Amino acid sequence: MTLAAAAAALLPLAAACGSEQADGGSTSADAGKTPVTGVHWKVDSVTVDGTTHRAPERAHLRIDAGGRAEGNLGCNRFTARAAVDGGHLRLSDATATEMACDDIPLAVEEALSRTLTAGPLTTGADGERLTLTTPGGDTVRLSRQRDAPLYGTKWTVTEPGGGSGRAHLTFDDAKNSVSGHLGCNSARAEATVHDGHITLGAPVTTRMMCEDSLMDTEKRILKLFEGPLSYRIDQQTLTLTSENGQTVRAVADR
Repeated sequence: MTLAAAAAALLPLAAACGSEQADGGSTSADAGKTPVTGVHWKVDSVTVDGTTHRAPERAHLRIDAGGRAEGNLGCNRFTARAAVDGGHLRLSDATATEMACDDIPLAVEEALSRTLTAGPLTTGADGERLTLTTPGGDTVRLSRQRDAPLYGTKWTVTEPGGGSGRAHLTFDDAKNSVSGHLGCNSARAEATVHDGHITLGAPVTTRMMCEDSLMDTEKRILKLFEGPLSYRIDQQTLTLTSENGQTVRAVADR
């Protein structure tokens, strides 16, 4: 589903959700002060036609140096091609999932998706904050998000698995354990963390069978339990790497 189509589907429901009037202020800054790419930007608010909507907790945007954007509208995840040229950003070929969340105002997702795909966006970045402005004057305001903690965070696996969201892991400091879902089966194991490394014990799992793609994802994740791992947290992304080079990446979903 394209991001524009997602916005169109949500449009009839926008009037039913609450909002607040914008204060008319602006945050224009030199985009050169802060890099737009390589940063996990948390969406704080979106302003359309003078009305400001507070963004859901999960709403975010990240753009890598290779021209790929990914993020969350609040309920639905999205990906897009991203072109950063001087003080402008353009998102294209955007697609989004088609989930419904009872606790997420549909008006916010609609407003955010339309604004992000409204053509070239002027970037105003200064220190910890970024403002994206459409040619018509609508804005998305974002702030830099710091590294998520290893413990207590629900890490949703994006690789392998193609970002389906089915596989996830959570590390528990008090219990020295990791638990979660591998794609098809639930699992739990001991987890010892020391100096950038994690040693996992033998996993205890359920014994269900699922479609081939989910089982393939699960088999790749299970390889992490075969020896010590190195781990790295870059803002909201966790990378686990085994001694033989097997890599699993996950994003924070607290």
